[in-house]
Amino acid sequence: MEFLFEYLAFLAKTATVVAGALVVAFTVAGLGAQRAMRPPPIGHIEVVRLNDHLRDMSQAVREAAMLPGAARKQRKRDAKERKRQRGASQSDGRQVFVLTFDGDVAASGVEALRREISAVLGAARKDDEVVVRLDSAGGMVHTYGLGASQLARIRNGGCRLTVAVDKVAASGGYMMAAVAHRILAAPFAVVGSIGVVAQIPNVYRLLKKHDVDVEIHTAGQFKRTLDMFGENTERGREKLREELHDVHALFQEFVGAWRPNLNLEAVSTGETWYGQRALDRALVDELVTSDEYLSRACDEAEVFEVAWVAPKRPVEKLLGQLFDDAGKAARRMVDRVLGKTTLDKTTLGETTDGGSK
Repeated sequence: MEFLFEYLAFLAKTATVVAGALVVAFTVAGLGAQRAMRPPPIGHIEVVRLNDHLRDMSQAVREAAMLPGAARKQRKRDAKERKRQRGASQSDGRQVFVLTFDGDVAASGVEALRREISAVLGAARKDDEVVVRLDSAGGMVHTYGLGASQLARIRNGGCRLTVAVDKVAASGGYMMAAVAHRILAAPFAVVGSIGVVAQIPNVYRLLKKHDVDVEIHTAGQFKRTLDMFGENTERGREKLREELHDVHALFQEFVGAWRPNLNLEAVSTGETWYGQRALDRALVDELVTSDEYLSRACDEAEVFEVAWVAPKRPVEKLLGQLFDDAGKAARRMVDRVLGKTTLDKTTLGETTDGGSK
């Protein structure tokens, strides 16, 4: 009889656990169905007032060196001073909006940039300033052309546009920077690469050696100039070179329209220059880091950092972290191979060139 009671108690516990699991499963399924019925969020704008951010960091360092009692008193005094300054600030004071563009070959950051610019232009007053911290070694023509057109919206909207280059603005990156009223560069930032390149591998002879045929049918004399799998002709090569020269001419015309004082013939060779050499050639207007420039701006204006944040699913976050870690490892390997004093043009200006096809 005792065994029977124990068995019944075991069954009761098991049934309770199963019932609980079913309730949880149905609840999760219901929530998932509700989410599926809702339109997916498209993202949101985040704004950080850099004046407060810089002051809070400085305050934290000062308080670290104080006794606890003195730190509390200082914190109260700082809070009163901040309140007084907020009350004394005039609504018509100068504003500076800070955007960040980190470019890859496809200029995928343009999707966020266009939203940030739309948001800023809706809030900015005439003669406010927009600072774009730009870091890009270039990429595809049409995507960087769109990026440059987005920056042109800022100038057309009546705001002053400043581009700050801390690391690199080469090729397509420089195409975007050239739109600015003023280009700032760190002393060893890499600037320039006004050139065009196309690189196409061809495995025709390998396929022919193994008796593999690839048929390509086109309509239009130059629908294909060079191809990866077919036998390339000198006529096709000449046509591709002609197209590259035409894109190069468009690149020069675009840069020259925004920076008329440039000696285009001297700087359109596809070369890159470090900060001081770029300044000597009028590719940039001042040698200063974005940190120093924005710190000065915080003393004279209200400075807001604006960023578009797109929602990410858990899987995307995980994959993004994996790719970030892999990218960091690859960059460390490249640094060890090239050395800290080498910045090869092939890495920055040609294989990921703003005029590549």
